[in-house]
Amino acid sequence: MRSMTGFGYASGEVQGHRCVVEMRSFNHRFFDLKLRLPPNWNDPLIEQLLTQTLRKRVHRGSLIVTLRQDGAAGARPQVQVDLELGRSYGQALRGLWQVLRPAAAGDEGAHPGPLPPGAEATLLQLVTAQPGVLTFGERDLDAESRFRAIEPLLDKALDGLAQSRQREGQALYTDLLARLGTLGRLLEEVIRLVEQAPEQHRRRLSERVARLLDGSAPAQPLDPQRLAQEIALIADRLDVSEEITRLRAHMAEFTRLCQGDALAGRQLDFLTQELHREVNTIGSKSQSAEVAARIVAMKAELERLREQIQNVE
Repeated sequence: MRSMTGFGYASGEVQGHRCVVEMRSFNHRFFDLKLRLPPNWNDPLIEQLLTQTLRKRVHRGSLIVTLRQDGAAGARPQVQVDLELGRSYGQALRGLWQVLRPAAAGDEGAHPGPLPPGAEATLLQLVTAQPGVLTFGERDLDAESRFRAIEPLLDKALDGLAQSRQREGQALYTDLLARLGTLGRLLEEVIRLVEQAPEQHRRRLSERVARLLDGSAPAQPLDPQRLAQEIALIADRLDVSEEITRLRAHMAEFTRLCQGDALAGRQLDFLTQELHREVNTIGSKSQSAEVAARIVAMKAELERLREQIQNVE
């Protein structure tokens, strides 16, 4: 059994940078993923590859994955220069100068000539200010290469998350079986009480009939066969043997799922609803205050059981 609550962490050097991967998971009806990535990692392909990898290991729950890139490890990050892009920007700006200068000088037939003093420095500033000419770090890595570089840290963090969820799941397993044991004890008390119900109703009915006939003239003897028929009808209306059989079957299946390795959260939630249904039916058929008290206790225990199951993957 695994819980949906857990934490995973991994850190290491990736492509000259120290990277940290953190994973936090919480209970959720479905798989809900939130990725928190550095700006230079925000790429649709990276997000797709991350999602595919995470879904293979985490099937249910709200998962928050944070990736931090703290800087270069052992060396200063380098500034990368895209020379071809810079040359293209420079040629475009020079062409713009050739178009605009004659008009600005008021001489349509004049040759544009060289750039005026100081314009070369201005042109360099304009070129270097354009996006993509100067970049910080290893801009030449494509999205898939970045993912492959971070994948070992991702696997390590997932291993830590799985171990954490397994520990939480073991605690849930212990608590769920303890509560199921309480339900079983209460059910045995209910069974004992409902088995006594027909005899109690026979006795009460006999006493009522005797009181009604007491003092009547002439005295009429009580027909044992008629009384037995009435008792049989009452016993049939109060019979909960089918509900008890289903309750025991559901509880056995509940225990089996808790002890297995498969994902059990949704099935346990469904079984808890079925347990609640059978307990309600037994309570509605019973006319005993003692049984009613046990039914209330069973409902309270089932509600605690349901709350705990919300954390099971």
